[in-house]
Amino acid sequence: MPGLIERRKEYLELIRRFTLEQGYFTVSDIAEEAGVPRSTAQDWITRLMDEGCVVQKEGKRGRAPARFQAVSVLPRSACRRIFTTIDGDRVEIYHECLSTGSAAFCEFHHRQAGGILSRVSRDGTLLRECATLGEADARIGLHPSPAVGVVGLRKEGDTIVQRIRCIGGPAYSLTDMMGMAAGVERVDLRKDGMLVEGEVTTRALRYVAIGIDDTDSREGGATFAVSLALLQQVSSLPGVIPIGHHVAMLYPDLKEKTGGNSCSFIEVAVAPESCQVVQDRSLRFISDESLSPEWGLAVKTGFTVPMELREYGNRVRRQVVTRKAAVAVAEHCGIRIEGGRGVIGAVAALSFIGLETPVLLDPTREIRGDTGR
Repeated sequence: MPGLIERRKEYLELIRRFTLEQGYFTVSDIAEEAGVPRSTAQDWITRLMDEGCVVQKEGKRGRAPARFQAVSVLPRSACRRIFTTIDGDRVEIYHECLSTGSAAFCEFHHRQAGGILSRVSRDGTLLRECATLGEADARIGLHPSPAVGVVGLRKEGDTIVQRIRCIGGPAYSLTDMMGMAAGVERVDLRKDGMLVEGEVTTRALRYVAIGIDDTDSREGGATFAVSLALLQQVSSLPGVIPIGHHVAMLYPDLKEKTGGNSCSFIEVAVAPESCQVVQDRSLRFISDESLSPEWGLAVKTGFTVPMELREYGNRVRRQVVTRKAAVAVAEHCGIRIEGGRGVIGAVAALSFIGLETPVLLDPTREIRGDTGR
């Protein structure tokens, strides 16, 4: 069934695009674009006509094929993906929007509402929110009240259920769009006058951060580029959703540095059964692609950052630190490390989890932050 739903989404996107671009589509248009036989394309068009999503604009005339069009060319959903990771009783919610405007709207109103959320941030079209399992009320209404808020969060088996209260445009998004977002398993709705409450169910994924350093040499290469390529590699694996790629600056006066002494880390949400595969693939990729024999890799599961790890990051920004010190911190914080001298910076990269870009890029800034995000 999930495969059938995904195929339906793909065909709906195709027919809406053709309708928007040229005013109609034919069976051949869909067959060629989707790479399927004409009979398969015709079956899907017939099915979507039965559902009321497609209408026939013109019948077949001689050699001219029948023309069809989507009933509406409005975006089926402004929500691209909604997914969640869990670490103990803490949850991080990720909502990737179709536009920065939509993401900014939700960021503003979710922060104003408060509710169950303890932290709200946005990186372009990706909204990130942290909360603890439980419930907390929020006054939702028309201006000047917030229009949407998350008021409950619970774990059911291997899923996370977030309870959202909203009005107006956000209510339309909840009732007509969120269910179409990738990662959403189901949406249950309840209306109370103008207000709408919905329970959005997503899988409880694991947060995995991978720190990388010393992959370049004086002859070439760049750690930020290798780490970005790594993100693309692991994101192609089953059960993996990309979250972000980050660069952070370390001790600027290090004599052995090849450039400005930066490190990188990537973040992914991973199905529990895929965690080991992600780690193994990352190790092979970095060892193969690094130009330096001193490359280092550090892998952390869970977004909670121990104070010891934050303090280690501050040390690496202020002075020269030994590999032995990095190993000790990694062992204490449950971080897997591989490689040579680069593990010093790779472990330090993980100390920046959850911090804002100005802190990452200014080596004079102290690394602070709620260790529980």
